[in-house]
Amino acid sequence: MAAAVVGVDAIPVAVEVDVSPGLPGLTVVGLPDTTVRESRDRVRSAIRNSGFPFPDDRVTVSLAPADVRKVGAAFDLPIALGVLAASGVLPARQHAQLTVVGGLSLDGGVPPMRGLLPIAVATRRSPGALLYPSANTSEAEVVEDLQLFPVRSLVDAVQVFVAPNPVAHTRCPPRAAVDEACTEDLSDVRGQVAAKRALELAAAGGHHILLSGPPGAGKTMLARRLPGLLPPLDLDESLTVTSIHSVAGHLAPGSGLLRTRPFRAPHHTCSDVALVGGGSVPRPGEISLAHGGVLFLDELPEFSRRVLETLRQPIETGVVHIARASRSTVFPAEAMLVGAMNPCPCGYWGTSQRACRCTPRVIAQYRGRLSGPLRDRFDLVLDVPAVSWAEMRDEKPGEPSALVRARVIRARARQIARQGGLNARLDGRPLDRACQLSQPDARLMLKQAVLKLHLSARAVTRVLRVARTAADLSGSEGLLSDHVAEALQFRGPDSCG
Repeated sequence: MAAAVVGVDAIPVAVEVDVSPGLPGLTVVGLPDTTVRESRDRVRSAIRNSGFPFPDDRVTVSLAPADVRKVGAAFDLPIALGVLAASGVLPARQHAQLTVVGGLSLDGGVPPMRGLLPIAVATRRSPGALLYPSANTSEAEVVEDLQLFPVRSLVDAVQVFVAPNPVAHTRCPPRAAVDEACTEDLSDVRGQVAAKRALELAAAGGHHILLSGPPGAGKTMLARRLPGLLPPLDLDESLTVTSIHSVAGHLAPGSGLLRTRPFRAPHHTCSDVALVGGGSVPRPGEISLAHGGVLFLDELPEFSRRVLETLRQPIETGVVHIARASRSTVFPAEAMLVGAMNPCPCGYWGTSQRACRCTPRVIAQYRGRLSGPLRDRFDLVLDVPAVSWAEMRDEKPGEPSALVRARVIRARARQIARQGGLNARLDGRPLDRACQLSQPDARLMLKQAVLKLHLSARAVTRVLRVARTAADLSGSEGLLSDHVAEALQFRGPDSCG
């Protein structure tokens, strides 16, 4: 039994091998891709270079179910073992519920593979045992209550099959990967009191945030400190995040379970497939790799308009649906989106640092690269002014990330207890129940804002979500006028509508 990865899940694949009289050759059927079809040459060389005979007959390999596309070299090892068993080299006994995955080099070695964690999780549900490349041991050890048989070569795999009672791998405590982004502290940021408060609100409620300001104001510095304000991943979140990075091939060799929030910052030249995922064989994009953490898009207007528009549905629903003719794939994408941009192409419109060289038409075209519907999906929009000389020379340390994180954790606990999720996902009746305005002043303030600022229904929803987060941070059960005023403050002059 082998396995195929579809999205961030794995499905079992039966490997059947038949050796019959006929012209020598190896044929693979069952919707294999080019890599799987090429396995015949790798398998033949690996078997012979490992000291085993390759049958001089017609060999047919069937991979079932036939309607699932088989991708990658991870079918080499199960095919090789099937050929050896069908030709009589291995004993004809059954190994119940043993899943075998791994590629083969020409000398019979078993190199590391990607996507092992989803396979291990699926194997545990069976329940069963897993035979896999030894280089992926740290990844496989993440899954508990699963027998592990790591192998370095085809010879090692044969020994597991030949042994009457093979000895399973002795587990070591899994190691957590280190995320350097979490070592950057908020106390390093000078000034920017409003921006720090916006980061705290975003972290507490899971809100998307857009920062606009001149070059050197600290937008990137602020964004890189946002993961340090988020609580550590719980076990379920860690498994999901680690599975996504494993499928994408971004899990470093020897890495165990990822425990810190991811931070992804793709360049503005990336394509829509690189950002949201896809391809002929669907792979997770940057927004899925940032699941549970932060996706930072610096120089937001420099991204292609088409690329940015593909973000509208994922940041709203928290998932990416990739439809193909044979099968649809779903990737998790619950990431906090942080965008950063300049007020104009030269970066100095509306500032006192330098004179802006841009014409009104150029400024309008620049801002028009970010569509209204996408801009409206940011819960928090604020201007980040340049840091003054007095603030730069201020040696008084700012509030550290640890203190802000403690408030964020308490606020998130209130949200989970009240509605089972974060405020950024509130909608419909749960929004009405959680965001009742307890003061006449608060209702009047919101009404006047709708009339004067021409707020859309979506904008009002986002104001209420942010106000609810401000109330949770202050420990208030109801929404007060102060909370509504703060939420309106972070709508931004260009985000109303």
